[in-house]
Amino acid sequence: MPRLLREINDRSALELLLASGPLTRGQIGELTGLSKVTASQTLARLEERGLVEVVGEQAGNRGPNAALYGVIASCAYVAGLEVGPDRVSAAIADINGDVVAEVTASPEGRDDPVSLVHAAVMKACRSAKVALSRLRGVVIGTPGVVDPRTGDVRFSFDLPQWHEGIHEALARDLRRDVTIENDVNLAAIAERAKGSAQEVDDFVLVWVGRGIGLAVVLGGRLHRGRSGSAGEIGYLPVPGVPLADDVRAVPGRLPSLGGGLQSLVSSEAVTELARGHGFAGNTAADCVTAAVAAGTAGEPLLDEVASRLALGVASVCVVLDPGLVVLDGEVCRAGGAALTTRVEEAVARICPVPPQVVTGQVEGNPVLRGAVLAALDQAREEIFTA
Repeated sequence: MPRLLREINDRSALELLLASGPLTRGQIGELTGLSKVTASQTLARLEERGLVEVVGEQAGNRGPNAALYGVIASCAYVAGLEVGPDRVSAAIADINGDVVAEVTASPEGRDDPVSLVHAAVMKACRSAKVALSRLRGVVIGTPGVVDPRTGDVRFSFDLPQWHEGIHEALARDLRRDVTIENDVNLAAIAERAKGSAQEVDDFVLVWVGRGIGLAVVLGGRLHRGRSGSAGEIGYLPVPGVPLADDVRAVPGRLPSLGGGLQSLVSSEAVTELARGHGFAGNTAADCVTAAVAAGTAGEPLLDEVASRLALGVASVCVVLDPGLVVLDGEVCRAGGAALTTRVEEAVARICPVPPQVVTGQVEGNPVLRGAVLAALDQAREEIFTA
């Protein structure tokens, strides 16, 4: 029992310092309910483990200044990655969550996922001057379905080389546990921690990029479904739109890109729609950006994109009633408030209780940020239970 109490006290103090930043012994005792003696003993143990140190002083009204204790940022590092068909991004962060290096690389003809990830992680580690052995967590975001039972990518149209056995091969190559997660799920993690869904327990995130994806958060936890397929909204049947070609042709296998809602709101579909409205660009996001800048002339395109997107959003909302919908991805961010407002109005015409619709607010790459945050959770849990 005394050992368990010490572990609980150590964890409470460390969690507090990670969340709040440097504190005095007295502040730690007050905020955790520990006595001064117990707080001192707890800090001594954490110092001995190389997890905290004195980082300064706080002047008091009377007597000597009180020492400020903070977590040693370099006591552990994590890696987060986003792997796509055209690029790989990797970031290294310290235990406080501060990113110390971020790199982006082209696959450069590497078809093997293991060598691709290894090269990206090593490049990021070199940039951060952090040895691979110091990583306590590695989380990789990929498009497609990740099997929650095996941790492998079960299906990804964009990454056909990612298949059963890759998860184990990556862990063996990097000599540490590796987590593969759906990229849209990671964006939802980032939005809940740092963006539009802070302190929201029930929400959905709709991502519109090359394809369309959905993340579902219920009770503060990601809902992945039995097979990891929850959120594959691109395959939602839509009246007047063909079903995905091989839904029935290959039992047990997800269909290829195309058909269903995907054929209305994918990047290709939005680009084609924009062309019909007189807007052209290298990407769908460029087209939507041009429509927003065009003012009144761009409104018909935004109206049509919003009405298409609202079909999927409303279908989810009448089942889950999430209260909040976050629109994210290149297309949604390009549309900003002009698109978000239209989607909210279109959904309100369908749903009996319409949700609030907002645009994602995480700065930079939300998928990469979510991967870092997920890796931090793993690393901190390992430290807490060590």
